[in-house]
Amino acid sequence: MPTSPSAPRASVLFVCVHNAGRSQMAAGFLDHLAGDRVEVRSAGSVPGDRVNPAAVEAMKEAGVDISAATPKVLTTEAVQASDYVITMGCGDACPVFPGKKYLDWSLEDPAGQGVVAVRPIRDEIRTRVESLIAEIDAGRET
Repeated sequence: MPTSPSAPRASVLFVCVHNAGRSQMAAGFLDHLAGDRVEVRSAGSVPGDRVNPAAVEAMKEAGVDISAATPKVLTTEAVQASDYVITMGCGDACPVFPGKKYLDWSLEDPAGQGVVAVRPIRDEIRTRVESLIAEIDAGRET
Protein backbone atom coordinates (compact mmCIF):
# COMPACT_ATOMS: atom_id res chain seq x y z
CA MET A 1 0.00 0.00 0.00
CA PRO A 2 1.51 3.36 -0.93
CA THR A 3 2.01 5.76 1.90
CA SER A 4 1.10 9.39 1.75
CA PRO A 5 3.95 11.83 1.15
CA SER A 6 3.48 13.20 4.67
CA ALA A 7 3.70 9.79 6.37
CA PRO A 8 7.09 9.38 8.05
CA ARG A 9 9.09 6.35 7.03
CA ALA A 10 9.41 3.63 9.61
CA SER A 11 12.99 2.79 10.54
CA VAL A 12 14.25 -0.69 11.33
CA LEU A 13 17.55 -1.77 12.88
CA PHE A 14 18.64 -5.40 12.59
CA VAL A 15 21.26 -6.45 15.13
CA CYS A 16 23.31 -9.64 15.42
CA VAL A 17 26.71 -10.29 16.93
CA HIS A 18 28.97 -9.99 13.88
CA ASN A 19 26.64 -8.09 11.49
CA ALA A 20 27.93 -10.47 8.85
CA GLY A 21 25.06 -12.89 8.20
CA ARG A 22 21.55 -12.79 9.66
CA SER A 23 21.26 -9.02 10.10
CA GLN A 24 22.76 -8.35 6.67
CA MET A 25 20.35 -10.78 4.99
CA ALA A 26 17.39 -9.24 6.85
CA ALA A 27 18.46 -5.71 5.90
CA GLY A 28 18.92 -6.80 2.28
CA PHE A 29 15.45 -8.33 2.12
CA LEU A 30 13.77 -5.37 3.83
CA ASP A 31 15.46 -2.88 1.53
CA HIS A 32 14.61 -5.01 -1.52
CA LEU A 33 10.97 -5.72 -0.57
CA ALA A 34 9.95 -2.42 1.07
CA GLY A 35 12.02 -0.03 -1.00
CA ASP A 36 12.01 3.55 0.22
CA ARG A 37 8.97 2.98 2.48
CA VAL A 38 11.30 1.87 5.28
CA GLU A 39 14.68 3.12 6.47
CA VAL A 40 16.93 0.10 6.98
CA ARG A 41 19.95 -0.23 9.28
CA SER A 42 22.00 -3.17 10.49
CA ALA A 43 24.75 -3.44 13.06
CA GLY A 44 26.62 -5.88 15.26
CA SER A 45 27.67 -5.92 18.89
CA VAL A 46 31.08 -7.28 17.78
CA PRO A 47 31.18 -6.67 13.99
CA GLY A 48 33.11 -9.02 11.77
CA ASP A 49 35.62 -8.07 9.09
CA ARG A 50 33.30 -8.81 6.16
CA VAL A 51 29.88 -10.15 5.29
CA ASN A 52 29.70 -13.94 5.27
CA PRO A 53 30.37 -15.08 1.66
CA ALA A 54 27.78 -17.88 2.00
CA ALA A 55 25.16 -15.27 3.01
CA VAL A 56 26.12 -13.13 0.00
CA GLU A 57 25.78 -16.15 -2.31
CA ALA A 58 22.46 -17.28 -0.79
CA MET A 59 21.02 -13.78 -1.14
CA LYS A 60 22.25 -13.55 -4.75
CA GLU A 61 20.27 -16.74 -5.46
CA ALA A 62 17.18 -14.94 -4.08
CA GLY A 63 17.80 -11.93 -6.33
CA VAL A 64 19.19 -9.62 -3.64
CA ASP A 65 22.75 -8.26 -3.84
CA ILE A 66 24.37 -7.63 -0.44
CA SER A 67 27.94 -7.95 -1.74
CA ALA A 68 28.69 -4.26 -1.07
CA ALA A 69 27.46 -4.40 2.54
CA THR A 70 29.98 -4.05 5.35
CA PRO A 71 29.62 -4.95 9.03
CA LYS A 72 28.98 -1.94 11.26
CA VAL A 73 29.27 -1.48 15.00
CA LEU A 74 26.08 -1.14 17.04
CA THR A 75 25.70 2.38 18.40
CA THR A 76 23.27 3.92 20.85
CA GLU A 77 22.43 6.49 18.18
CA ALA A 78 21.34 3.78 15.71
CA VAL A 79 18.99 2.30 18.31
CA GLN A 80 17.58 5.72 19.23
CA ALA A 81 16.95 6.54 15.55
CA SER A 82 15.00 3.30 14.91
CA ASP A 83 11.32 2.52 15.42
CA TYR A 84 11.90 -1.24 15.34
CA VAL A 85 14.96 -2.97 16.79
CA ILE A 86 15.21 -6.61 15.79
CA THR A 87 17.85 -8.65 17.56
CA MET A 88 19.19 -11.97 16.36
CA GLY A 89 21.30 -13.42 19.10
CA CYS A 90 23.09 -10.32 20.39
CA GLY A 91 21.83 -10.91 23.94
CA ASP A 92 21.97 -7.98 26.32
CA ALA A 93 24.39 -5.96 24.17
CA CYS A 94 21.54 -3.98 22.61
CA PRO A 95 20.56 -0.84 24.55
CA VAL A 96 16.85 -0.49 25.35
CA PHE A 97 14.96 2.78 25.00
CA PRO A 98 11.28 3.47 25.67
CA GLY A 99 9.01 3.87 22.66
CA LYS A 100 10.85 1.40 20.44
CA LYS A 101 9.42 -1.93 19.32
CA TYR A 102 11.86 -4.71 20.16
CA LEU A 103 11.64 -8.13 18.53
CA ASP A 104 14.01 -11.04 19.04
CA TRP A 105 14.27 -13.40 16.08
CA SER A 106 15.77 -16.70 17.15
CA LEU A 107 17.63 -17.84 14.04
CA GLU A 108 20.51 -20.23 13.52
CA ASP A 109 23.85 -18.44 13.09
CA PRO A 110 25.18 -18.95 9.54
CA ALA A 111 28.81 -18.26 10.60
CA GLY A 112 31.16 -20.90 9.27
CA GLN A 113 28.44 -22.65 7.26
CA GLY A 114 28.22 -23.17 3.52
CA VAL A 115 25.52 -21.84 1.22
CA VAL A 116 23.47 -25.07 1.47
CA ALA A 117 23.09 -24.56 5.25
CA VAL A 118 22.46 -20.81 4.85
CA ARG A 119 19.53 -21.19 2.41
CA PRO A 120 16.94 -22.27 5.03
CA ILE A 121 18.09 -19.44 7.33
CA ARG A 122 17.73 -17.01 4.42
CA ASP A 123 14.23 -18.31 3.65
CA GLU A 124 13.13 -17.97 7.29
CA ILE A 125 14.47 -14.41 7.37
CA ARG A 126 12.54 -13.54 4.20
CA THR A 127 9.31 -14.87 5.74
CA ARG A 128 9.87 -12.82 8.90
CA VAL A 129 10.75 -9.68 6.92
CA GLU A 130 7.56 -10.05 4.86
CA SER A 131 5.54 -10.27 8.10
CA LEU A 132 7.37 -7.23 9.47
CA ILE A 133 6.52 -5.22 6.34
CA ALA A 134 2.85 -6.20 6.73
CA GLU A 135 2.96 -5.07 10.38
CA ILE A 136 4.60 -1.76 9.49
CA ASP A 137 2.10 -1.13 6.69
CA ALA A 138 -0.84 -2.01 8.96
CA GLY A 139 0.44 0.48 11.54
CA ARG A 140 0.46 3.23 8.93
CA GLU A 141 -3.20 2.67 8.13
CA THR A 142 -4.35 3.53 11.65
